[in-house]
Amino acid sequence: MHADQADGVKKTVTKTVFALVGMFAFAFALVPLYDVFCDITGINGKVATTAKRAIGEDVNTDRFVTVQFITRTSAGLPWQLSVESHQVKVHPGQMTEIDFLFTNRSQSVSGGRAVPSVSPSAATTHLRKVSCFCFQEQQLQANERLTIPLVFQLDNTLPDDISTVTLVYTLYPLKESDEKPSVAKNMNNKNQEI
Repeated sequence: MHADQADGVKKTVTKTVFALVGMFAFAFALVPLYDVFCDITGINGKVATTAKRAIGEDVNTDRFVTVQFITRTSAGLPWQLSVESHQVKVHPGQMTEIDFLFTNRSQSVSGGRAVPSVSPSAATTHLRKVSCFCFQEQQLQANERLTIPLVFQLDNTLPDDISTVTLVYTLYPLKESDEKPSVAKNMNNKNQEI
């Protein structure tokens, strides 16, 4: 009878170990699977992290869409992010440029990254960012201020029931090992060389 109990315990332990390994593998795979799912469906306001080409479509002057901009800075980053206009009205198909101002309020160099989201999530696939500071990390010197434009377009296939699109940019700090020169810095350096 003791041998039967020992076999039963071994089977239970083996099943438990396999179940734990399976749960760990499933939990580990959830994040990439969720990101792929959001990229495909546009759910959760996740937006593309690379520039898109502007579409040369006609501007729909019969319709206005209100685009709102919200900026936030997470704890641990002594920066301020502001936008020249918190709200604009655009026609679908129209190219629009809005300036964002980054300010490092500390006495040291630091890096940050703006992470975007879009609401409603159905608008995500209709938003084309031609140029955006959110595509790369930014680095600012002590007390430095930097203006970087966002160039975007809402395409003509934006559903008629969407009259307001909200873009939220949240700044997150970079670890020192992650800090790299920003796109804006590289553009400024090229402009100085010309």
